Formats: sequence, C-alpha cells, structure tokens
Amino acid sequence: MVRIVYFAAARELAGCDQEEVALTASLDEAAFRVWLASHQPRLGPYLPRMRLALNGDLRPENVQVSDGDEVCVLPPVAGGSVLAEVRDRPLSVDEVVNAVRDKSAGGIAIFLGVVRDHADGKAVSRLDYEAHVALANKEMARILDELMGEQAGVRLAAVHRVGELAVGDIAVVVAASAAHRGQAFDACRLAIDRIKESVPVWKKEWAPDGSALWVNL
Repeated sequence: MVRIVYFAAARELAGCDQEEVALTASLDEAAFRVWLASHQPRLGPYLPRMRLALNGDLRPENVQVSDGDEVCVLPPVAGGSVLAEVRDRPLSVDEVVNAVRDKSAGGIAIFLGVVRDHADGKAVSRLDYEAHVALANKEMARILDELMGEQAGVRLAAVHRVGELAVGDIAVVVAASAAHRGQAFDACRLAIDRIKESVPVWKKEWAPDGSALWVNL
C-alpha cells in the first residue's frame, strides 16, 4: 500500500487528508502524476503546480513510488509566484516590481537581461527567442514557488520575452522582495540562474552579415 497525504488546498480538492492505495506496479513521478490525476479528478488540473515529497524528501534523486512509500502532495506555498510568464511583447519592469511589493518587504532586487551587441567576441545585430510557452510558464512558476518555499518571506516574479529582439531590448525581468536587501539580492540571483538552466527558452544570435546560430547547440 502507498500512503498519500494531502495538504491545504490539495486536501480540500481530494476530500480527505490522507488515504492508502494499492498500486499494481512501481511508478515514476510522471506516471504517478497521471495516475493521481485519474484517481482524484478534482485535483488533476492543479497537479502541474504542486510538488510531491517522497518519504519526507522534497528532492529525491529518483522518484519511484512503490509499495510502502509515503507521498505528500504539496500545493504552491502561500503567496506563491504571482507572476511567471513568457510573452511576445515588450516587458514592463514596473509590472514585475509591483507584483512583489509587500508591506513586510524592505528591499526589492531587480535583474534585467538586456540584448547586447556582442557575444564571444563577435558582433550581434539582434536575437530571436523561441519557447515552448506552456512548459516554460510551468517551469518558471515551479522555480519561483520552490525558491519561495526555501526562503520564508521572499516574493518572486519573472517574465521572459520571445520573438525578435533588437540590441538594447529587455529579454527577461526578475524581481525579488524580502525583509532585507541581502535576502532579496540572493533570491533574485538564484531565480535567474535557475531560469537560465531549465526553462525551455532558446536563443538565436544574428550577426550583421546575416549569419545566425542557436546558442549552446
């Protein structure tokens, strides 16, 4: 038997705080989420935004749900990511800053990713950004929710632009608020670093002579 424990909004959607179920075979995380969405239809639409903890571990190296395991279903933390979005239009710094403003926050740190006129010693005339928008939005939201769960009192927001961008255009805006500036700076840097690592957004660099290449291909 597998014990499933539901918290907060997940508990209300599931209609119980915990249950024991029998699985016919061990399931990896993706398969278990599919099974759980079918088992708890009201919970299903919200599962992409929820984290699973396996046997008390929020970040198990290999998620394999088997007989005897305990799985905790965790909704986004209170005050979860208020803004995490890929867009095909110019970005507003004010919008992102306003999304993280809070009475308890004494500091707001902002990161702007701007298109520059060179890369690796070569001239750049423009950038094209492409994304799997649905997955990118989910992954950015997951990153911000995870960071806010790790750092109490931090609020985060991020937007990333896609399409054709000229030199000087803003490609990404990340803002973090916290009670103190040090925590805001740290959270902002962690957020952009993780976004760059795993959000499915791709960049194509164009040279003045019309040649182009996909970055990191």
